[in-house]
Amino acid sequence: MNCVGERGWSACVIVASTRAARGEYEDLTGPVLSAWLERCGFRGCGVSVVPDGPDVGRALADAISSGVDLAITTGGTGLTPSDVTPEQTRPHLTREIPGIAEALRLKGRESTPYAVVSRGLAGFAGRTLVVNLPGSRGGVKDGMAVLEPIVEHVLRQRDGGGHE
Repeated sequence: MNCVGERGWSACVIVASTRAARGEYEDLTGPVLSAWLERCGFRGCGVSVVPDGPDVGRALADAISSGVDLAITTGGTGLTPSDVTPEQTRPHLTREIPGIAEALRLKGRESTPYAVVSRGLAGFAGRTLVVNLPGSRGGVKDGMAVLEPIVEHVLRQRDGGGHE
């Protein structure tokens, strides 16, 4: 499967997990996303594991300033006090794409009623497409299913491409 053709777009994954950042358990979502992005033709699909909170915003700012085309976060989209990925993401967004976030919640709803409480965002931060996914393996799987058929179209649109 190659969802971006030969365009050579770049991507990164930011895992928001305080416990994984401390080494208390192994993150299982970042490697899955990175491997999927590479199969889709993205390059530089590194994974950063950071604690919940301001470190998410800093990692996102670093990704955006590096010029990455797609930055996917996983984790921190729920309702616990430490779930602040949307709050760390929103200041960077220059153009929200609410339909992507809505589609992620709808896809998740097929598996669990709890998907509707995910507060993840999606949009552009300058030229970087940013998508917040839940931290669960199921949420990441749903995210890949939603993004795979649209990511090339979204990035082509960013670059001024038309509908095909």
